Amino acid sequence: MTGQATWLDQARDAHHRGDVAAETKALDDAIRADRGNIAALLAMAELKRRLADDRAAGSFYRLALGTAANARSVPPALHPGLQRAEQFLAATDRAFADHLLGQLRSAGIDAGTATPRVAEALRVLAGEQPLYLQQPSMFYFPGLAQRPFFERDMFDWVPDVEAATDAIRAELLALVDTASDRFGPYVTASPDRPPPNNPLLDKPDWGAAWLWKDGVVADGMETLCPAALAALEHAPQPVIPGRAPLALFSRLTPGTHIQPHHGMLNTRLICHLPLIVPDDCGLRVGAETRSWREGELLIFDDSFEHEAWNRGTRDRTILLFEIWRPDIDADEREQLTRIFSAIDSYAEQ
Repeated sequence: MTGQATWLDQARDAHHRGDVAAETKALDDAIRADRGNIAALLAMAELKRRLADDRAAGSFYRLALGTAANARSVPPALHPGLQRAEQFLAATDRAFADHLLGQLRSAGIDAGTATPRVAEALRVLAGEQPLYLQQPSMFYFPGLAQRPFFERDMFDWVPDVEAATDAIRAELLALVDTASDRFGPYVTASPDRPPPNNPLLDKPDWGAAWLWKDGVVADGMETLCPAALAALEHAPQPVIPGRAPLALFSRLTPGTHIQPHHGMLNTRLICHLPLIVPDDCGLRVGAETRSWREGELLIFDDSFEHEAWNRGTRDRTILLFEIWRPDIDADEREQLTRIFSAIDSYAEQ
């Protein structure tokens, strides 16, 4: 307390005398002695604001807020200063973005004329769009493109799968008519594990009829859905004993919302072949939202935050399967297959 009183008294005394240099030195000494001194950081930020040095004020405010966020506790007396810091930073960030965007517009660059990637960068800069990145929950593979959606024309196998849409839809409808018990809740709990914190746990609202599960064809599906299984052979599905291939009919009932979440891996892409799609259905991956169109594959990286919904009046059903990412080469795929097999073998012990 004595040390704090010393620097604080020195800074206040210098402020009352109008001695900016002495006030700056007292605060600087306090910060150098203890970089976690939130009070001194806030005081230095306030001094820089009085001197109209907003950039310096912002840097001290950011450090104060970051230090407070990592502190075990923050004295209540500092809360108003931290709130002022948040308000100041929000205002200056907005002013900076407005200035920059105004300069760019005068040069003929805006969201309407910029390339898609430049336009997205401007939205992130302006605070209009969060920054979404791959955040797989289990395994991260470095160096891959941060791309939420992959376009259909990137893959030469896509036309062969899409050409089978009518036949696959017919198999789905027959399955619903004659073997509806094939559909069960997608989100289920294991008896020896804590249940997942998911509002769709054990609910049929998000239903799954498995074609491939845990690396093997689901019992009887060779007879019930031969066209779907044949179409899947065109896709570069991972083959990992006990894990992949993975494929299913995924059904969302009206009013169902799959909450934002991240997939387990960024080494794969998820493919949706839309079979039955009512109006008012959508899929958001990262910052981009798309709608399903029957017979046209949607391909995306589910390690980005994503969510899906059916706000229509009838079921939405797709064929869901996974493929290797195209930017992972054959040697890496083989090594990753061994890694995932090793992970699974440990989990079985």
